[in-house]
Amino acid sequence: MFELTPFVKRNHVTTYDPFRLFDEMERSFFKGSELGDFRADIRDTGDAYELEADLPGVKKEDIKVDLDNNYLTISAERHAEKDEKDKKGNYVRRERSYGSYSRSFDVTGVQTEQITAEYTDGVLKLHLPKKQEALPTTRRLEIR
Repeated sequence: MFELTPFVKRNHVTTYDPFRLFDEMERSFFKGSELGDFRADIRDTGDAYELEADLPGVKKEDIKVDLDNNYLTISAERHAEKDEKDKKGNYVRRERSYGSYSRSFDVTGVQTEQITAEYTDGVLKLHLPKKQEALPTTRRLEIR
């Protein structure tokens, strides 16, 4: 974010603190994404998996679900703006934020052409039908 520094009348030599830069770099490096990872729950219902991903504040059109080489990737972007104005219409505060999420899941044992998705109330729900296990076949060979 930002730091508020109290105003004290100083010259440039006394206000320069080279160690402050290291502190700021360390904070921003370990801070990570402001949004972080989204929560995802996966349930095995027997013949399918049900995946629920919490994406609060994200619009449906800002969510992408891609399938590539047996990996399902859910990506989402969130944009927000907040304006506060005084009685004269001048800005008192104006903030903008942007963030993105992305997670991938291995769907090797899933019928990828049958996956369905719906998004309601900030929750993305995916239905992932399992592949039918190939039953071992036996046959007798004819001897000639």
